[in-house]
Amino acid sequence: MTNRDFYNAVINANINEEMTSFATEAIAKLDARNAKRASTESKTQIANKPIIEAISRVLTDEPMLASKIAELCGISVNKASALAKKVEGVKVVDVKVKGKGTQKGYFLA
Repeated sequence: MTNRDFYNAVINANINEEMTSFATEAIAKLDARNAKRASTESKTQIANKPIIEAISRVLTDEPMLASKIAELCGISVNKASALAKKVEGVKVVDVKVKGKGTQKGYFLA
């Protein structure tokens, strides 16, 4: 049972005015905290914005491996793979790489 469920149960039970008032205020605090969390960006999201923009400038209409994106943007392959998925309008396809099997290729549609 979450805090919200508990407070709603207290309000619905209507035990007494004091408990109902406390539960109503607690739900309002939960809503305020959740609204604040949803509207703010984390430090990592802020730091990744310029990298995502750089990746979007590098991508073309031909599939590009994360290793090539990483090389062009000066970041790690793992970071390139994770952030390439966040570029607006990006498509992902499987690309056969000689000696390595298949890898994901990222391109703009």
